[in-house]
Amino acid sequence: MAQLSGSHEIEVWGDGEQTRSFTFIEDCTYGTRRLMDSDVSQPINLGSSQLVTINELVEIVERIAGIEVERKYDLSAPQGVRGRNSDNTMIRECLGWEPRVTLEEGLEKTYRWIHQQVAERERVASVT
Repeated sequence: MAQLSGSHEIEVWGDGEQTRSFTFIEDCTYGTRRLMDSDVSQPINLGSSQLVTINELVEIVERIAGIEVERKYDLSAPQGVRGRNSDNTMIRECLGWEPRVTLEEGLEKTYRWIHQQVAERERVASVT
C-alpha cells in the first residue's frame, strides 16, 4: 500500500526488536502433507528456522518494494513474546526435510501477488 499510496509509514507494535520466524505457505502445506503421510505421531515443529526481528522484516519488504518507510513505534501496543523461532531438529530427523523457501523468496512472491491484487482493485475502482 505504501508504494501505491505514497504514504510511506508503517506502525510497528513495540520497538521492532522482537524476533519471529515465518514459513511460506507452500512449505507449510508440503510439510503438513509429508507429516500426515508419515508414521510420526508425536508433536513436531514445522516452521522456518530463519529468525528475524520485526525491523529486519520491514527492511526486507522495503528492498522488495523498492521504497523506504518511516517506522512509527507504538510501545504501548501488545507485542507478544520477545522471541519465537522453530527448532527443526525433530522434523529433519523424522522426515529428512524442513522448510526450504527463504523468508526473502517467500516475501518476494507474496509481495508481487498482493501488489497485483491491490493494483487491479485500484484500476477497477478508477474505471467504475
